[in-house]
Amino acid sequence: MAKKVAIIGAGCSGLAAIKCCLEEGLEPTCFEKCNDIGGLWRYTESVEDKRASLYTSVVTNTSKEMTCYSDFPMPEDFPTYLHHSKVLQYLRLYANHFRLLKYIQFETEVCWVKEGPDFAAKGHWEVLTRKNEAEKKEYFDAVLVCNGHHTDHYLPLQSFPGIEDFKGHYIHSRFYKNSEGYRGKTVLVVGIGNSAGDICAEISDKAKQVYLSTREGTWVLSRISKHGYPIDMALSTRLAFLISSSLPLSVLVRLNEKQMNSWFDHENYGLKPKNRYSPSTFSAKNEGLLQEKHGE
Repeated sequence: MAKKVAIIGAGCSGLAAIKCCLEEGLEPTCFEKCNDIGGLWRYTESVEDKRASLYTSVVTNTSKEMTCYSDFPMPEDFPTYLHHSKVLQYLRLYANHFRLLKYIQFETEVCWVKEGPDFAAKGHWEVLTRKNEAEKKEYFDAVLVCNGHHTDHYLPLQSFPGIEDFKGHYIHSRFYKNSEGYRGKTVLVVGIGNSAGDICAEISDKAKQVYLSTREGTWVLSRISKHGYPIDMALSTRLAFLISSSLPLSVLVRLNEKQMNSWFDHENYGLKPKNRYSPSTFSAKNEGLLQEKHGE
C-alpha cells in the first residue's frame, strides 16, 4: 500500500513535490488555501492575508534557463527574464503536462499538523484541514510543507521617532501594487533590496522627488552579462567555479569589486558598501568568479 503524503501549498515547490511523490510511488494530497495554483506567482489586485504579495511590474531576477524545472524547459518564445504573469503561465503548463491538478484540494486550509496518536509506532501525522467551514482530520505518513515565505511584513515604527505625528502616508512594500498613487509626491524608500530598487525606478517618473535610503550600501548590477547573456547563466559554469575556488579570497574580492564598479562607480553615488565581502558571504551564496548580485 502506497504511503500517503500531505503537501501544504500548490506553488512552485508544492507542484514539484507532487510530481516527485508520484515518481516515487507515493500517494500525494496537496492542500491549497486559495482557489488556484501558483503561490507567490499568482498575482492579485489586493493583498491577501498570510500570502506573499507581488506588485504589478515584478520581473524575475533569475533567467528562464536557471529558473525552470530541470525536466521541463520553458517555452523558447518566453523572454529571458519573466514578468510574473509568464511565471504563472509556466507553472500552469507544468501542472497540466504532468497532470498534477487532480491531486490538489483547492480552497482547503491546513489548520494544524501534529504527531498522530500512533506516531511512536508508525510515524503517522495528524492533519486538520478546513474547507467551507467544515473541518476534516486525516492521517499521513509524511508531510511536506511548501507554503513559501514573505507572508509577514516587518515595519519597525519604533525606529522612526515622531512617526505618529507624520501627516503623510507610509506602507511596507508588501502592500505596494503600482505607482499611480504617487504622482506629484515626495517619496522616501527605506532599504535597498530588490523591491526597493524596483519601486524607486517605477515611481520616479510620476513622483515629484524620490529618495532612496540605505544604511550600508549595496552593489547594483545588471541582469545582463557580456554579449547579452543572462548574468546567472554566464557565471554558473565549471570554469567560473574552478577559478573562484582556486583564487585567494582577497584576490577574488578585488576582482568582484572591479567588475561591479565597471557599471558605475558605487562610491561616487554613495552606494559602496561599508564592509567588503567576507568568507562567509561567499560560501553562503556559493558565488563564482566575478559573480554579480543584488544587495538585500
